[in-house]
Amino acid sequence: MGDKGAGNHSDVTDFILVGFRVRPELHILLFLLFLLVYGMVLLGNISMIGIIVTDSQLNTPMYFFLGNLSFIDLFYSTVIAPKAMVNFMSEKKTVSFVGCAAQFFFFALFIVTEGFVLAAMAYDRFIAICNPLLYSVHMSRRLCTQLVAGSYFCGWVSSILQVSVTFSVSFCASRVIDHFFCDSYQIEKISCSNLFVNKMVSLSLATCIILPTVVVIVVSYMYIVTTVLKIPSSEGRKKAFSTCSSHLGVVSLLYGTVSFMYFTPPSNPELRKVVSVFYILVTPMLNPLIYSLRNKDVKQALRKILWKKKSLS
Repeated sequence: MGDKGAGNHSDVTDFILVGFRVRPELHILLFLLFLLVYGMVLLGNISMIGIIVTDSQLNTPMYFFLGNLSFIDLFYSTVIAPKAMVNFMSEKKTVSFVGCAAQFFFFALFIVTEGFVLAAMAYDRFIAICNPLLYSVHMSRRLCTQLVAGSYFCGWVSSILQVSVTFSVSFCASRVIDHFFCDSYQIEKISCSNLFVNKMVSLSLATCIILPTVVVIVVSYMYIVTTVLKIPSSEGRKKAFSTCSSHLGVVSLLYGTVSFMYFTPPSNPELRKVVSVFYILVTPMLNPLIYSLRNKDVKQALRKILWKKKSLS
């Protein structure tokens, strides 16, 4: 794989993940930081899933979506964080070709699925506020299951297409990926192939994923705001807004960090890595906190569980 164009993807058996370009003695600090945040991701999301599963009062469409959101957050962080922590403490910092493709596949699967689940949650809030009398009819268990299954299907199709075009290219002599995980942009940078097809597929997928999800979220909230403003009492308006403020916070956090990363210039790879940490670890860590701190039902269910444990002891 010496000259440009000579190396083919079939010759590549592994890649080197550079990670953060810091002094070696700071790697232990990065390891501890990732370990702390990832531990909070596990604790928060597993707790949220456990609360929703065990409390029958949370057997509603909103919490069905929230449970799936916690599951997605849990797993797309798990796809990235453990390998990154291993590499922080390792001198080799390698990932196999198959391992890199698998990491990229599952990360794309879960991140795209999350976008569609958030859109489904926006639709759920729209029906709850704008058509409350017909909520149980519109948001049936069957429809909720179909929306979540459809979200996973879209994520699955998207990730298969992305992995197919990204890892079918020829690679140059370098196997060095300037990131702490298998990022598509950095993988394409070490390719010797013509990336026109890759760019077209990425653009098409971005259009098919981002456009419909953003439109559903924006239109849903336009109707929600219009409906809430018509409520005569300030207490009623506050109560209506409080039912969707957590979801709006989660949407803003995810789309804000992802948008910021894409607007970060490629000439500043270290800043892109820092922003990546936010949507890979910080956002999944904060999502359960946002929903639990601003949600009376979740706090009440948590108090019931703690009270039962206290009574048993």
